[in-house]
Amino acid sequence: MAKIIIDNQEVECQEGITVLQAASKAGWDVPHYCFHPGLSIAASCRLCLMEQKMPHPQTREMGWSPKLMPACQTPVRDGLEVRFASDKVKQNRANCLEFYLLDHPLDCPVCDQAGECHLQDYSQRFGNAESRMVDQKHVTPKKDIGPKTLLYTDRCVLCTRCVRFTQEISGTNELCLTNRGSKNEIDVFPGRPLDNPLQGNVVDLCPVGCLLDKSFLFKRRVWELKGTPSTCPGCAMGCSIRVDQADEHVYRLKPRYNPKVNDWWMCDEGRFGFEYVHDDKRIAAPVVRRGKDKTTPEWQDLPGILKTRFETHVREHEGASVAVVLSPFMACEEAWLLIRFIRDIAPSAVLVMGPVPVEGEDQQFPAGATGDAVKFTILKEKCPNKRGIEMLLEAAGGETLAFDAFVEKATAGEFSAGWVVGGYPKAWVEKPVGKAAAKFELLVAQDMFENEFTAAADIVLPACAWVERDGSFANHAGLIQPFARSIEPPAGAMRDGQYLFETAGFEGIYSGERVRELMAATIPAFNEVCEAPPVPAHTH
Repeated sequence: MAKIIIDNQEVECQEGITVLQAASKAGWDVPHYCFHPGLSIAASCRLCLMEQKMPHPQTREMGWSPKLMPACQTPVRDGLEVRFASDKVKQNRANCLEFYLLDHPLDCPVCDQAGECHLQDYSQRFGNAESRMVDQKHVTPKKDIGPKTLLYTDRCVLCTRCVRFTQEISGTNELCLTNRGSKNEIDVFPGRPLDNPLQGNVVDLCPVGCLLDKSFLFKRRVWELKGTPSTCPGCAMGCSIRVDQADEHVYRLKPRYNPKVNDWWMCDEGRFGFEYVHDDKRIAAPVVRRGKDKTTPEWQDLPGILKTRFETHVREHEGASVAVVLSPFMACEEAWLLIRFIRDIAPSAVLVMGPVPVEGEDQQFPAGATGDAVKFTILKEKCPNKRGIEMLLEAAGGETLAFDAFVEKATAGEFSAGWVVGGYPKAWVEKPVGKAAAKFELLVAQDMFENEFTAAADIVLPACAWVERDGSFANHAGLIQPFARSIEPPAGAMRDGQYLFETAGFEGIYSGERVRELMAATIPAFNEVCEAPPVPAHTH
């Protein structure tokens, strides 16, 4: 560990980091735009300049250098002494911010970045309240640079984070700096729109309102949003994300820093793939069928109905063959509760891994990178919890089947009762698979959307989207990550965990943490649940 002195205070810091990182971690608020720990260092914004003690070239006596140094580019070393609180440094900040605002439009009331804009924040804390600009502002046009992103050039501070991202992380190189001097600006190369699988990250990286997400444009003010830590269900990578919602409506997903999984990034597939959550065709209430009669029971009666129906069926059909299909979109806790319920009634029940959606091949970035050069991966396995379900099947023991084998046996009439869990965001039941549904004498279908299984089921249960539940997923590497509920289920529905908790014989309010404690008694892996660390203050 190195020891440096910042504004007359000794700070112990990690070797190899920059002074900016050390100061931010120690509690100093050092303004900066161009620096980001996931990108190369540009040292172009000049906001983080500091005074530094250096040896006099002739006398070798230590004294304050007349030239300010960029904190983002200066590595820490033992004994280094710097200061940010001097008048010289403060005046530099004010001057820089004044220049940034010379041509900046006064459109904060209609800018989507207002409320989380670092130009606003820094101007208030470090800048001047009034501008000395008397000449007409240089106006540049707004540009549509891709199918999902807009570029408001007149708001740009030329931090070049977005350009470096397309060069160093996505490797697609759509963005560049054009022209020089006062006409210098960000743009796309001619004929190359910003349209790569990671392009949404440039909006996250932009510290001002220059790059904007079309899907969020003018939808909601950011101070009205409530953020909830969660895990992306888009693929088996399990990126750490934040769900931003207001009035029980999800407006956007943002990545959370997690060095074990996704660092600072997420893919567009996960970022924009949540629209099904608000589909008005979702199943929102339980249904119980007896012959031609169809009723909607009260939720408090449902655990008793489920238990009675399965116990009666197993008793009347001695040696009844029961199967349970566990979806890779279920939380680990929900699957554990369902296994417990079924195995208590039918100890020899067959457990089945639901179909695992696969699309294309794994995508690695930067484009064409291999080995340690890979900085982000989008997996072809498009579900969040295959590994978690496998862990539970292994712990439960007994007979297990792959989904294709289950369909074959069910179609042949080898199962008399079953519980099939879906919860897939896309259609997953094909007609040949649906033929198996008609062979069950007792069938429970738990899903978000209607299909052949829900049409044939004796009991239909609404499945909730991941943002309406809390629990955990285990990603492709076996890392167990919790996610929290962000919004309430559709009117009439109940969270899967709650009704499965009660059905499994437990009382009270379901919580993922409470169930994980019970699971850990037999599955030690659930003693170690990965909590993503908070975003470091210097990343913005």
